[in-house]
Amino acid sequence: MKRILFIVFICCSQFIYSQTIVTDRPDQTEASSIIPLNSLQIEAGVLFQKTEGIQQDFYPTILWRYGISEIFELRLLTQYENNSINGASQNIGGLSDLEIGTKVQLFKKEGANTVIAFLSHLIIPTAKNELTNDQLGTINKLSISHAISKSASIGYNIGYNYFGNGSGNLTYSAALGFSLSEKIGFYVEPYGEFVDFNKHLASFDSGFTYLVNNNLQLDVSYGVGLNYQMNYFSTGFSWNIPKKK
Repeated sequence: MKRILFIVFICCSQFIYSQTIVTDRPDQTEASSIIPLNSLQIEAGVLFQKTEGIQQDFYPTILWRYGISEIFELRLLTQYENNSINGASQNIGGLSDLEIGTKVQLFKKEGANTVIAFLSHLIIPTAKNELTNDQLGTINKLSISHAISKSASIGYNIGYNYFGNGSGNLTYSAALGFSLSEKIGFYVEPYGEFVDFNKHLASFDSGFTYLVNNNLQLDVSYGVGLNYQMNYFSTGFSWNIPKKK
């Protein structure tokens, strides 16, 4: 994993206001605004993560977003995953459980420095036995962002996830984004969760984006666990397809 760190200089987060496309990748903090009406946005990438002896590879993860009104978008998450345990002779691969959801714009006003949205996904147990959670689940986040200057802003999420058992997980993230140029952005982000409102898993990631044009963005990111063994590397793209005139 260390040998790929040199890649993290090419390709940020939703906080760079000079660009047209607004994305939910590569950071953990979901954007506080929705995509334009009647446009389709594809956010796809690969992620390689190792957590306490378990290697998880996702290739690809695809978030499909469609703007159906000025304040409402539909979302569909599909991904293929491959899991392996250190020393195991067999890998387990297949499509993950399907996620269907929405994001609602709660507050966005011209001239205001604050933008607010709410996101909710329903997890449907569609994967095979070795990969499914086998129960309905839900992911929920309140997303808020504030403009600091023309080249910097901060966004943060507070969320609650429930996967059909236990008390559920309280999640949080806070991403500080900077515009390094008209095309290159950079962010740093602490994030984590309280599993069953008890065990705290704290993490940190950072990444870059490169704006190819107003509708296409490339990204790269790297994250580590702060109080547990975890690291990941991810790279991908986001492409907005506007409605034909």
